[in-house]
Amino acid sequence: MAYLVFICGHAGTGKTTLARRLIAPLMRAAGSAFCLLDKDTLYGVYSSAAMSLLTQDPNDRDSPLFLQHLRDPEYRGLIDTARDNLELGISALVIAPLSREIRERKLFDRAWLRVGEDVEIRVVWVHTEEETARQRILERGDPNDAYKLAHWDEYRQRRFIPSGESCVGLLMFDATAPGVADYDALIERILRG
Repeated sequence: MAYLVFICGHAGTGKTTLARRLIAPLMRAAGSAFCLLDKDTLYGVYSSAAMSLLTQDPNDRDSPLFLQHLRDPEYRGLIDTARDNLELGISALVIAPLSREIRERKLFDRAWLRVGEDVEIRVVWVHTEEETARQRILERGDPNDAYKLAHWDEYRQRRFIPSGESCVGLLMFDATAPGVADYDALIERILRG
């Protein structure tokens, strides 16, 4: 059985930290290999080059131009790469915000994902308080966050915690100060559904 696990959430919530913490114990518990697919690792250099040509700012990763022209192709390529691994029998742990796809329930749509019934889909929404996320963004000092920080009031309007129908099926994870028991419980929920 192959797993397609999405680790989603807004910037600074701890998606990458969580995924890196989970992957080894997840592989041990599942008894199978997982690949780690981080959107920023796969597409960061390409997007920087493209935005440098378009806006002369290689770190422009949140402007309307980026969101309109590069966001969706990045996500499609990320999901297609995960699917290639799944077809080889390798489970995928995918790290990306994917907030629009959460709202539109696309990550549960097998036709949109182009995966069969033999793939177990799990979607983890990582969240923390806005100020905690902002502080983490400031501390990491990633130039890709410059636009976000310079336009924080605009960016914060896009932040949300899923609720109602958009929350159905999500594995919610509060990454403010998780302990070992929280990680173990999440692994159990990922593997058992």
